[in-house]
Amino acid sequence: MNSRRMILKTSLVAAGLAVTGLTGAAAEELETLKEEGVIRIAMSGAYPPFNFVNDQNEVVGFDPAIGAEIAERMGLEVEIVTTAWDGIIGGLLANKYDAIVGSMTITEERDEVVDFVGPYYSDKRAIFTNPGSGIESLDDLEGVKVGLTLGETHEDWARDRGYNVSTYKGLPELLLELENGRVDAIVNDSIAAILAMTEKGQEYEMFADPTTEPFGAGIAIREGNPELAAEMQAALDSMMEDGTYLAIAEEWIGDDIR
Repeated sequence: MNSRRMILKTSLVAAGLAVTGLTGAAAEELETLKEEGVIRIAMSGAYPPFNFVNDQNEVVGFDPAIGAEIAERMGLEVEIVTTAWDGIIGGLLANKYDAIVGSMTITEERDEVVDFVGPYYSDKRAIFTNPGSGIESLDDLEGVKVGLTLGETHEDWARDRGYNVSTYKGLPELLLELENGRVDAIVNDSIAAILAMTEKGQEYEMFADPTTEPFGAGIAIREGNPELAAEMQAALDSMMEDGTYLAIAEEWIGDDIR
């Protein structure tokens, strides 16, 4: 485990300790949400087609659609909050919003400070390059510039492998940096990058990371709220059973990604 990951883990735990009083006083949160009639869900707003800001300045995509449907089945309105990805867990622990529905990979490290509902889809890490780059394996990433989104699990993975890492705010910026040759490769969840590049007509070559198993994306909530977790999970399960989930997935992703 490298020093950066140690710092990240310490920061997450410290943030959790800092709001222990808040979460203790607020547990169980489901009753409060029902009284207020609104659940605030957070995402970066910079991860198309999962979540992004459209021309009408609305946050749209797969994640907000899933979050809104879960809220509706719980009898709640939904309020979407966009925030920088590298501080999104801290914002949850500080009660700035009630859940993160933003394509967050479920990891043991994150599970130490938040609880997860789901997973609500699965994906795999992939490496993308410009055609003809000659980068065809993980070994070829040594000595070249690798672009990643700041705060994603891919960043820790790349730093652990000793790659020359440059970090950016989100996927649109990553694709632009690759297209303009300011990075030699980018590392991202495969589905989002493929769809975004296809949408903008950007040519690319890709290979999957053979060292990592597929991972699940979950909905993060504050710890100590089993009733909230159970009701959100029940709403998600019912969506998957009655065809609503598939309709949302086909609209935004073009396929079933469970």
